[in-house]
Amino acid sequence: MKIGFIGGGNMARAIIGGLVAKGARAADIVVVEIDSAARLKLVSELGVAALESPGAQLAAVEVVILAVKPQQMRAAAHALAPHLADPLLVTIAAGIRIESLSRWLGGRGRIVRAMPNTPALVHAGVTGLHAPPGVGPEDRRTAEKLMSAVGAAIWFESESDLDAVTAVSGSGPAYVFYAMEALESAARELGLAEGASRSLALWTFVGATKLAIERGEDAAALRAQVTSKGGTTERALEVLEEARVKDHFIAAVKAACERSRELGAALGED
Repeated sequence: MKIGFIGGGNMARAIIGGLVAKGARAADIVVVEIDSAARLKLVSELGVAALESPGAQLAAVEVVILAVKPQQMRAAAHALAPHLADPLLVTIAAGIRIESLSRWLGGRGRIVRAMPNTPALVHAGVTGLHAPPGVGPEDRRTAEKLMSAVGAAIWFESESDLDAVTAVSGSGPAYVFYAMEALESAARELGLAEGASRSLALWTFVGATKLAIERGEDAAALRAQVTSKGGTTERALEVLEEARVKDHFIAAVKAACERSRELGAALGED
């Protein structure tokens, strides 16, 4: 399968690396990247073809992954449209609605929206996917296969669900890093060395996540198993509950979702 990438940034590089690791041929991948240093790096490190701007080579691609920044998408789509045949288009630009992208591309309909998150850079991401009814099963399988190269992929029936996906998993790594930062700071305030504080925080998150995945139980049940009556964990959780940390956390994610909706509406304007 011949694949084109519009944009050769970190996420595009991660997807290309994942695809090659799973058997795709670098020779079948072409990337449009305006930055000359980035083009050289793509060619030397990944072995793909790299172009400064869209050209005739894109007429042969079967899938195009649009990996430019949301603010650049309209111009990129206008420049790309004349050079395409009828490929499947997968956009990973946050907030750009399918209707807007289709309009900028001259009415094309084979479009899938994908919302990956930054752990995709280490092939441990999760991607939310949505396609309109006109996108067939084969195209859906192709999009899922592409995004599964960097982690898990989950389909959503409504495009509006991707605003929630953006708020939960797209922004989610920042929430985890925030909690990790707080745990590390607490360790240092309790007198532990900086290196030990960081290791304890990091491996606590790694281990808790691994346990949750392997046990398959919900988070509340796992939390209860760690919380002995009258023990240290119970005392800590009482402080968090008194401060309504969970309520504030939920409110923060909802605020991120609302901001995603706002940005989508603004970015889609002509």
